[in-house]
Amino acid sequence: MPLASYQRRIQSVFSQRLQVEIPAVDIDLFESGLIDSLVFVDLLLALEEEFAMEIALDQINLDDFRSIARIADFISSQYNPTEEIPIGWHSAT
Repeated sequence: MPLASYQRRIQSVFSQRLQVEIPAVDIDLFESGLIDSLVFVDLLLALEEEFAMEIALDQINLDDFRSIARIADFISSQYNPTEEIPIGWHSAT
């Protein structure tokens, strides 16, 4: 899947699930104040659901989650779309 597709899906997670509008894919989400620690936890859960994957706590490096572009890079490196998609998975596109 192209990175732009990941970025669109991640932007959709922010807007539809977290009610946070992100103005650009490269904006620092923490420094800009767009997300805090509580929203970050919600984001992790939403990403796990959106991409039908599990993000292990030992995999979390905050730098990987500073922007939509970095999140897309992280997801693309972890995501295996050939795995069976579980029941209940949905796309917010």
